[in-house]
Amino acid sequence: EGQLVESGGGVVQPGGSLTLSCATSGFTFTKFAMSWVRQAPGKGMEWITGINSRGDSAYYADSVKGRVAISRDVDKSTLHLQMDSLHSEDTAMYYCAAAQSFRFFKEFLFNYWGEGTQVTVSS
Repeated sequence: EGQLVESGGGVVQPGGSLTLSCATSGFTFTKFAMSWVRQAPGKGMEWITGINSRGDSAYYADSVKGRVAISRDVDKSTLHLQMDSLHSEDTAMYYCAAAQSFRFFKEFLFNYWGEGTQVTVSS
């Protein structure tokens, strides 16, 4: 019954910034590690970042390291993704997902998925 709703996607120019949000409900937010996954046109799913249940450890894929920051707002049960220095390769559908442990991120073993929000980087 867990629900995740992403928002904040849109069109941005190369080098620009964007902040995505993921509102959650139907499960205990603080007991789940959270992650962002994306899928570019014609490509497979790519894990890009995740954060543990306590919010004190974050993990990033090499493709986005240094350009994005993941965070979670416990009071609002909401996950965020701050993205900077965006380029065309970042164009994708972005999904947030909840897992029982950060150890499951790269195996895509998520309990709940959102419907996604589109990010398009274009000049």
